[in-house]
Amino acid sequence: MLIGIDPLLPGELLAILREMGHGDTIALVDANFPAFHLGPPAVRLDQDLVRAGRAVLSVLPLDGFVEAPVRFMEADGEPGRLQPAHTDFVRMMEEVAGTWPTSGIERFRFYETARECVAIVATLERRPWANVILTKGVLDPEGRVWRPERKPGAVGAKARRRG
Repeated sequence: MLIGIDPLLPGELLAILREMGHGDTIALVDANFPAFHLGPPAVRLDQDLVRAGRAVLSVLPLDGFVEAPVRFMEADGEPGRLQPAHTDFVRMMEEVAGTWPTSGIERFRFYETARECVAIVATLERRPWANVILTKGVLDPEGRVWRPERKPGAVGAKARRRG
C-alpha cells in the first residue's frame, strides 16, 4: 500500500498515467467495449465506471487548455445528451477534480478516437454508453493543476493555477 494512492490503481496503470504527457488521452470504457482489440494497451479495473474514474482522477490532472478534456460516447440518435453513467461520472469528477467542460463524441468516432489513446481502461460497467476519454493536463511548479483563465470574448488565455 502507498499513502495517497488509490489502492485500486495497479502499477501498470500508474506507470501509464505517469508517462502520459500533456494532451495525451486515455479511455475508460464499459464492459461491452472492445478494449482489448483496438490497438492501445488495455488495463482492466474490476469496478464500475465511476469508481474507476475516481481512482484515475485522483492522480491524473485534466487539461485546461483544450475545449473539453472529458468526452463521452454519445448514444445513437441522442447527440449531446448525457446518459445516466455520464451524469454520475460528472458528479464524481466535480468532487475529485472540480468542474470541467465536457462534450460528446458520436459512437463510431469514439471508437476511432479511442484507437489514438495511450491506453484503454476496461471497467465492469454494464450501463450502456458508459465510455469516456480523458485528456491529461499540466501541473505547475507547485504541483497544482494548471488551467488557463478564459474570459468571454477574450483572445488568448492568461494562465492561472487551480489549487
